Amino acid sequence: MVRIRAGAGPTKGSPISSFADKTFTDPAQIRNFCIIAHIDHGKSTLADRMLQLTGVVEERAMRAQYLDRMDIERERGITIKAQNVRLPWTVNGEEFVLHLIDTPGHVDFTYEVSRALEACEGAILLVDAAQGIEAQTLANLYLAMEKDLKIIPVLNKIDLPAADPDRYAEEIAHITGCEPGDVLRVSGKTGMGVKELLDEVIVQIPAPVGDADGPARAMIFDSVYDAYRGVVTYVRVVDGKIRPREKITMMSTGTTHELLEVGIISPEPKASVGLGVGEVGYLITGVKDVRQSRVGDTVTSARNGATEPLVGYRDPKPMVYSGLYPMDGSDYPVLRDALDKLRLNDAALAYEPETSVALGFGFRCGFLGLLHMEITRDRLEREFGLELISTAPNVVYRVQLEDGTMQVVTNPSYWPEGKVRDVYEPIAKCTVIAPSEYIGAIMELCQSRRGELGGMDYLSETRVELRYELPMGEIMFDFFDALKSRTKGYASLDYEEAGEQVADLVKVDILLQGEAVDAFSSIVHRTNAAAYGGRMTAKLRELIPRQNFEVPIQAAIGSKVISRETIRAIRKDVLAKCYGGDISRKRKLLEKQKEGKKRMKTIGRVEVPQEAFVAALSSESVTDKPKK
Repeated sequence: MVRIRAGAGPTKGSPISSFADKTFTDPAQIRNFCIIAHIDHGKSTLADRMLQLTGVVEERAMRAQYLDRMDIERERGITIKAQNVRLPWTVNGEEFVLHLIDTPGHVDFTYEVSRALEACEGAILLVDAAQGIEAQTLANLYLAMEKDLKIIPVLNKIDLPAADPDRYAEEIAHITGCEPGDVLRVSGKTGMGVKELLDEVIVQIPAPVGDADGPARAMIFDSVYDAYRGVVTYVRVVDGKIRPREKITMMSTGTTHELLEVGIISPEPKASVGLGVGEVGYLITGVKDVRQSRVGDTVTSARNGATEPLVGYRDPKPMVYSGLYPMDGSDYPVLRDALDKLRLNDAALAYEPETSVALGFGFRCGFLGLLHMEITRDRLEREFGLELISTAPNVVYRVQLEDGTMQVVTNPSYWPEGKVRDVYEPIAKCTVIAPSEYIGAIMELCQSRRGELGGMDYLSETRVELRYELPMGEIMFDFFDALKSRTKGYASLDYEEAGEQVADLVKVDILLQGEAVDAFSSIVHRTNAAAYGGRMTAKLRELIPRQNFEVPIQAAIGSKVISRETIRAIRKDVLAKCYGGDISRKRKLLEKQKEGKKRMKTIGRVEVPQEAFVAALSSESVTDKPKK
């Protein structure tokens, strides 16, 4: 182990490579922790300073947001994937090993945070000293408290001119139950207070506990597919030891593999002699079948292994559904393989095959939110070279018919034909935190979206927390944008599933020449049906090219038409060649054209170009862009 000065990283020029080559670490010397915060409160920047202070990244190799590995993360300035890294640290001459997990802050990636918390004994609760506690700060704090983790409250960005650390320290103390003086103050940008924070991590966060001599048990908390090495599995060891060249068993599937490599991330992968109790690292077996590595599974030794698996993760329930279809139908097998590989790296993604009359073969995918949907589509297009159409997102409804049977509707085309007694829609419990002067505007918005106020608390004299129950279908599209515009960008939103309620919902069909097009159908509240129908018919009138005959575009609820637009026929001047002569000749030509148009209208089909489908179903105009 590299010798390090007390409260500092390794000395300049010290050989970091030996850090990975040491023998199994005593669990008492290990500290596992993660950084949790609202989006854009400085988690990745603070992690950068920790990487520099501990010396695992050389100055010439350092870059901003070092742990954000994907191009999408760097372009958008947000963390999408939780990343773990192993760091050395010394306090009072005693050497320790830190396992840091940098987590996302957006509500759509809460499942990443919950899995990271399972691999830790403590969490740094990071709060922006210029913005204070926001909705996702509270949501992540409650997740950590449910796991009984040690919370270290920290104020970040204290170097900003707008920072008010004294005021927000009192807010944090009120929420966490500590004293304002216990809240640490750091600047991830300048490095101020980061050394003291790492020292506090050693003092406050407990060491991991496990049976070092018992059968090996390790929890899979993440995985990724490598084209050359197969499935790379990230694990947290709870009991025993895992060594390379041993045979391991996946307890959920019973499959056995030989470990080709065992290593740590510091911050690049480094092979090691093995992993012991409390250590976090990766396993490579060379397996190319992505279905044999499941997040939440327990890894044990094939010989004399454990009989009781560890408690796995609760499967996330998708909040938003959308269809993904390849532009080229021949890319369907490629899309299927791409989704299999992406699910390794994103356990919150759910999908099943489906077909559409208009779009062909594709997949019905479940996401945790609109940003999750947009990121997934972006990753599929970038990482696997696909061109995709995504249908308008919708939520899952339960429909009870008059005969008492219950049907689950994940797609408007599955809406039952019989008489409907009740429709149950999912609702979300929303938490909005904003300055108190915007209470009226927020209440007006929530009530217009059929929301019910659940409670209101003042976090301080100027900041208020409102709790509403809102239908998921009402907050999917532009609710977040409307909330931001009404509060001048100061409000923050967090939501979680909260059951379901009975609602007056109807299916709106879009008819082209009397034929329903399943891809354009939607389920909306009866009071919003006319507006939706008018919007879609007007949009399609602009997108569908004119035919040789008149084309009616109608929006209908069952057999009742609620909106109509008409695409005028292309007019051909059949009289152009009649430059004179008898009127009977002109009348004969016009009658002949009228008969031809009538016959064409009875047998003609409206050709809807692919571009019109893409534009009409495009969800890019309504997706939840990350807000800074």
